[in-house]
Parts: sequence; structure tokens; C-alpha cells
Amino acid sequence: MALSQHTIAGTVLTMPVRIRHADVHSAMFSVPADAAQEMIDYSGLQVFQQQPGRAVVNLMLARYIDGDLGRYLEFGTAVMVNPPGTEASGWRALGSAGAFIHHLPVDQEFTLEAGRTIWGFPKIMADFTVRDDRQLGFDVAADGQHIATMEFSRGLPVPSLFTSRPRVLQAFSHLDGVTRQVPWEMRISKVSGALGGTTLHLGTHPYARELAALGLPKRPMMSSTVGRVEMTFGDADVVGR
Repeated sequence: MALSQHTIAGTVLTMPVRIRHADVHSAMFSVPADAAQEMIDYSGLQVFQQQPGRAVVNLMLARYIDGDLGRYLEFGTAVMVNPPGTEASGWRALGSAGAFIHHLPVDQEFTLEAGRTIWGFPKIMADFTVRDDRQLGFDVAADGQHIATMEFSRGLPVPSLFTSRPRVLQAFSHLDGVTRQVPWEMRISKVSGALGGTTLHLGTHPYARELAALGLPKRPMMSSTVGRVEMTFGDADVVGR
């Protein structure tokens, strides 16, 4: 079976796209399910409720170091959703929920074009300032407007017994009226976590106003740092128009 290929800015990418080294800092927030649903209603997906009336939103900074899309920074807003045809709820079902990518600012043109063209990710160009001395912090802005600032404290190491197995995730995107499911496999190591563990400040960009409508900023339920991530992304499948 021939592997599919995509030409982006004159470069041929053969699927699956591989990320050989990245690190990810993220914070998980509990937000009102009604507000989260209103924010992503355009996708046709339903938010996952870890408890009645509450949804889960993850905010993250990913630093891509070595991969088919080059080096770049990415800020993501991911809303946990029920994959089409499912209606799971409760903490025990969180592992089977999908991640709908609602915001995805990046700082490089190549990954922006690839993300939008191949997977329908809503990537926009943004400016980042990253501080990485005793703890990691960053600012992200787009079109001259501040989106967010996050500061991550050091967490406690998570034993590799709980993190070493490869993971198959269900990611969803929406662009130009089309909702897609993206095959996403991940292997992680050097993981640490903390209850709370992150401070968030929001700016004046429209993305910030959307996050404020969810009741943010607030203390996250938990934060995590993944020191090494390896990923593959396959071709997306259309799940709704």
C-alpha cells in the first residue's frame, strides 16, 4: 500500500509525520460544561463531562525540537470531548475522551501551512517569549495582542512504570466548516506532575476573551511537564461538515 504524501512549501512530507523530540508543559482546568460547549459548538462535537456540569480544558506549551515539521513553538487549547457516537462521562472515562484542538498559535510558517493543510488544525502565527531558568514560563501574543502568560512550578517525578507505554490518542480539529479526526500516537518519558502547579494570566486577544468566558484564570486541577515526547500524526479523517 502506497504511503500518502503532501507537498508543503516545496517539501514533500510522507505520512505519518514524525516528531522525534519535543517537550510539553500543560495545565488541566475544570470549567463549566455549558460554557465549554458553547465555545466549541461549531465543531458538532460534545464536551466530555468528568462530573455533572463540568468539562476539562487543557492549556499547553509544546516545544518541537526535532521532527518532520522543523523546530517551533506551539500554544494549544484542547477541550476534552466525546468521540462521535459515544456518551461517556466521569473521571474513569477520561482516558477514552478525545482532545478537540480549539486554539493553536505557532511561531513558524512551515508548520502553520502543514497543520492547516494536512490536518485542519486552526494554526495562526504568534510571537512567543519563553523563560526557562529555575522554572518554565512563557508569553504568547498574536496580531500585537497578548493572549496568555503561564508560569509552571516544578512538579514531582512520575514513575516510568505509569508513562512508558505508547499511547494512541483521539485528536479532533475543525477548519473551513469541516471537523476531522487525527490519528495521533505518542510515547512519553521524563514526566513530572503537580496539583495546581501553574499560574495563568490572560490578555486582550479574542482567544483570551474566550478563555475568560470559561471562568479562567483560576487554579488548575493539575499540571504536568513531559521532558521528552515522540509523536506520529497520520492522515485525518472527516467526521463532520
